[in-house]
Amino acid sequence: MPTEILMPALSPTMEEGTLAKWLVKEGDTVSSGDLLAEIETDKATMEFEAVDEGVIGKILIAEGSEGVKVNTAIAVLLEDGESADDMVATPKAAPAAIEAPAPEVSAPATPATPAKNGTRIFASPLARRIAAQKGLDLAKVTGSGPHGRIVKADVEAAEPGAKAAPLDAAAPAAAKASPTMATGPSSSAVAAMYEGREYAEITLNGMRKTIAARLTEAKQTVPHFYLRRDIKLDALLKFRSQLNKQLEPRGVKLSVNDFIIKACALALQAVPTANAVWAGDKVLQLKPSDVAVAVAIEGGLFTPVLKDAEMKSLSALSAEMKDLAGRARDRKLAPHEYQGGSFAISNLGMFGIDNFDAVINPPHGAILAVGAGVKKPIVGEDGELAVATVMSVTLSVDHRVIDGALGAELLKHIVEGLENPIGMLA
Repeated sequence: MPTEILMPALSPTMEEGTLAKWLVKEGDTVSSGDLLAEIETDKATMEFEAVDEGVIGKILIAEGSEGVKVNTAIAVLLEDGESADDMVATPKAAPAAIEAPAPEVSAPATPATPAKNGTRIFASPLARRIAAQKGLDLAKVTGSGPHGRIVKADVEAAEPGAKAAPLDAAAPAAAKASPTMATGPSSSAVAAMYEGREYAEITLNGMRKTIAARLTEAKQTVPHFYLRRDIKLDALLKFRSQLNKQLEPRGVKLSVNDFIIKACALALQAVPTANAVWAGDKVLQLKPSDVAVAVAIEGGLFTPVLKDAEMKSLSALSAEMKDLAGRARDRKLAPHEYQGGSFAISNLGMFGIDNFDAVINPPHGAILAVGAGVKKPIVGEDGELAVATVMSVTLSVDHRVIDGALGAELLKHIVEGLENPIGMLA
């Protein structure tokens, strides 16, 4: 029986994508794991693999098509002995549950299994048919496909058990719909206000839609509070200059941002209770310091994650950050490189911004907004006026995860690390 190949959800925030390029053509034989197409998600261009074997009977969506919704049929796969004539009477395969954007939690992936209330099972149509023939209950089968999807090999290896529960094709989607971006007047109402004025209408791409939805969700659902500190940078700038001279033969040049990443990573180890994320009905406290850093790209931004940052040297962090930022601007990051983390840094100091408040990227517990280092008059320890390079930072905190005193302690350790940079190497 012909099987529909559906547009996959290749990232947790993907609702639609662009079918950039087909890597197969009609009549090609494919096996599980073969590359079928290149798909542009809201974040990157990724390769899509086959989960079943068969022959590509018909391509339904042409390459270059934009705005293809997740779970839309993009091609038809024929089994052995089937022909294109069999597709005429092919009923549409029951779509898998749409994966709505959800908080990115760095936890081991678990197989998608149905609940007793009829939540839909993640399984390929071929796997469902084999399960029905063997009398398998798919709720008891562990999926090895993308996102825990049950594929042919899983049901073939499973032992027959209780009779499979009938699939309710009309069951509601398991995931909640993504937050709406419609927080004000409709687009037509806004356009009417500017009737007769010259303007260019810019269609939102996938990344911009995702940013709008996630930040709307963050400001509506995350109880932000803000902690502000000034940091004297003179000792750090002097130490950085000395290190860069020593590292010059190796082609390494440390930035102030590299020190900030290291200071935040060590602070999360010093205050482990603050190294946590919000997981809906619980808090997950991480052991490693996985620090995300916002990188501006054309049309949006990425937050690549530097994992185990507390264990890496400044030169290693610098090299990794340069690599991640470069590939982020080329949209070549894999999902595991920009998902997860418990804490983020957003630095606008290079644009001359003195201070600002950053929006938390769920499920992170906090984000540090970093301003520019500016020479200011200060009162020295001896009571005399002096001039120092001062950087203003603001820590945005999710009050569900981190209380005020705990956030203040975390920020205190960040400040101490940056004002006494030699200590970060101890």
